[in-house]
Amino acid sequence: MLAGAMTALITPFRDGRLDDARLKQQVERQIKGGVSGVVPVGTTGESPTVSVEEHGRVIEQTVKIAAGRVKVIAGTGANATSEAIELHRHAKSVGADACLSVNPYYNKPSQEGLFRHFMTLSDAVDLPIVLYNIPGRTGITMSAATVARLHKSGNFVAIKEATGSLDLASEIRTMCDITILSGDDSLTLPLMSVGATGVISVLSNLLPEVVSDMVARFRKADIVGAEALHRKYFQLTRSLFFDGNPAGIKCAMQLAGLDTGEMRLPIVEVSEGTRTTIAGHLKTLGIIQ
Repeated sequence: MLAGAMTALITPFRDGRLDDARLKQQVERQIKGGVSGVVPVGTTGESPTVSVEEHGRVIEQTVKIAAGRVKVIAGTGANATSEAIELHRHAKSVGADACLSVNPYYNKPSQEGLFRHFMTLSDAVDLPIVLYNIPGRTGITMSAATVARLHKSGNFVAIKEATGSLDLASEIRTMCDITILSGDDSLTLPLMSVGATGVISVLSNLLPEVVSDMVARFRKADIVGAEALHRKYFQLTRSLFFDGNPAGIKCAMQLAGLDTGEMRLPIVEVSEGTRTTIAGHLKTLGIIQ
C-alpha cells in the first residue's frame, strides 16, 4: 500500500534546459526530509511542456538517484492512449515502482471511455497504476463506480484525489478498498479523516520534513499534533496556488534559494502581489529572513 508523504516534484530548468544537477539535489533533499516517495513529471513537474525525450530523462534520472531508497511513481499520463502506453512502457523499463496516470485531458471521455483507456494501459504494461482525478485540469471526473470497476479489473493500486470532494472520496471508500491519496495539500488531513493514507504533495518540495511529519502524526493518531502543523502552514499552502501550480511553489523555492524559479510558457511567474504574499508567509514561518 502506498502511504505517507510523496512529493510531486517540480522539474528544474536553467536557461531553458533541464537542470540535471538541481534535480539530483532536489531528490536527495526529499529523501533526507523523510518522504516515502517522489513523483516526477506530473502536473507540478510541468509535464505538458517537456519534450518526450525530456519526460523520459527526468523519470530515468529520478529512478537512478532514488536508487530504491523511496518509491518512484512516474508521471505517465497523456490524452492519447497510445502516447500514455509509451510513457508507461518507458517508466517500466527504467525501474519506476508505479506510475501516476491522469484522466485524459481535453477529450472529456465518457466513463466507459475512461475505463477502456485505463484498462488498455493496464493490459499493455505490467506496472502498478495510480489513477489521478483532477477535473480542474482535465475537464472530466472519474466516478466512484468507474474507480471501483477499474480496481476490480486491473493493476490499479491507488487514486490521487484532487477533486476537492470529501464526498467522492467517501463514496470511493464505500465501493472498493483502493488506496486514496490526497492531491490537494490543504485537504490532506480532511481526506485522511475519511480514509486517505497520505498525500502527493506540492508543499513538500519546499518542506518535506513538515509534510512527512504531519502525515505520520495523523497515521499514529496524534491528531492534535497533525492539525497544529496543518494550521501553522495553511496560509502558506493556500498562497502557493493563488497564481496556479507550479508557479507558486517555484516562486517559494526560488525565494528559499532552492531553485531558479524558471518555468516554460504558457506558465509564467506569479504576480508581484502573490510573490509578496508568499515571501511574507515564508518570513513569518522563519523559512527565509
